[in-house]
Amino acid sequence: MARLQTTQAQKTLTRHDWRREEIQALLELPFNELLFRAQGVHRRHFDPNAVQISTLLSIKTGACPEDCKYCPQSGHYNTGLEREKLMQVEAVLEEARKARAVGASRFCMGAAWKHPSAKDMPYVLEMVRGVRKLGLETCMTLGMLTRDQAERLSEAGLDYYNHNLDTSPEYYGEIITTRTYADRLETLDHVRQSGMKVCCGGILGMGENADDRAGLLQQLANLPAHPESVPINMLIRIQGTPLEHVEDLDPIDFIRTVAVARILMPGSHVRLAAGRELMSDETQAMAFFAGANSIFYGERLLTAQNPQANHDRRLFERLGLHPEQREGADDAACEAAIQESMARARIDAMVTDAAAQP
Repeated sequence: MARLQTTQAQKTLTRHDWRREEIQALLELPFNELLFRAQGVHRRHFDPNAVQISTLLSIKTGACPEDCKYCPQSGHYNTGLEREKLMQVEAVLEEARKARAVGASRFCMGAAWKHPSAKDMPYVLEMVRGVRKLGLETCMTLGMLTRDQAERLSEAGLDYYNHNLDTSPEYYGEIITTRTYADRLETLDHVRQSGMKVCCGGILGMGENADDRAGLLQQLANLPAHPESVPINMLIRIQGTPLEHVEDLDPIDFIRTVAVARILMPGSHVRLAAGRELMSDETQAMAFFAGANSIFYGERLLTAQNPQANHDRRLFERLGLHPEQREGADDAACEAAIQESMARARIDAMVTDAAAQP
C-alpha cells in the first residue's frame, strides 16, 4: 500500500516552471544517466511496452499560403507536389476504416491551410462525426483556429487538435515568417479552452542548435497544461524547400530530446512522428526506451513516406511491444484487428521465406 501511495504521489509531480538552464543540463547529462532517468519516469506513468498507434491522412494537399521552410505543401516552393482539393467525406471515412482494420486507435486528418474557411468547416465537422462513429479517436491539424472554430470542432466530437510550435521562439523566425509564435500559442489556447486535447510538438534537424531544442521543450513543458500528445518530428529534407541541404541531425541528439521531453512532460504521449523512415530499427528501439510511446502507422505521413505497416509489426514483435488499447467499448474489436493483422504479417513472411528456398 505504501508503494502504491508513493507511486500516485510521484505521478502528480509535474512542473510548468522549467528554466532554460535546467533543461540544458538534462540534455547534457551522460547518455546512460539520461535514459535511466527517462525510463524511470516513463514506467511510473505508462505501460513501458505499450505504444499508441495513430494514422495520419492528408485531407487537403498543397497550395498552403504559409512559408514554412521545411514543408513541401507550401505554395512558396516548387517541390513538384500535386495540389489536391479537400477530400470527399466518404473517401476520408473509407481511409479511416482501413486504418482501424490495421490496428490504429486514432485517426488524424491534416489540411494544408493557414486556417479553415467558412465553406469548408461543415465538411470538416462531418468528417469528425463520421470517424467518431467508427470507434476511433479523432485528431485534426487545419492551421490556426478562431475561438468559435475550436468550439465547433469540440462540439462535433474532435478529441485532439494538432498545432506544433516547431522550434524555439528565438529560432522560429528563421523557419516561418507568415505566422507568428504568438499566433500559434493563441490557437493552442483556443483549443484548450474549448475542451479538446492538445497535440503539440516540434521538428528537429532544421539547423537549430541544442539551446533551441531546449527552448522548444521549455515552451511545451511550461504551457498551462502539458500537451496530451507531443510529436517529435525529424526533418525530412524535401527537394525544392529551403532546408533541402541542411545537415543531418545526430540520432543521439534526437534521442536526448525525446528523453528530456519524457522527463519534463511525464504524463504526455511522446510520439515518433515524421522522419521515422530515416531511422534505423536500433534508433527507434532506443527512442522507445527513452520514453516515446506513440507512433504514426502506415505507408504515408501526409506527403512523405512512412515505415510500412508490416515492418512496424515485425519491429514490435522483436521488441516485445504491443499497441496501446483505447479505453471504451471498441477495445476488443481493435485488439482483434491488430492481432489478425500481425498474424497475416507472420504468414506473409513464412510464404516469402518458402518461396526463396531452392
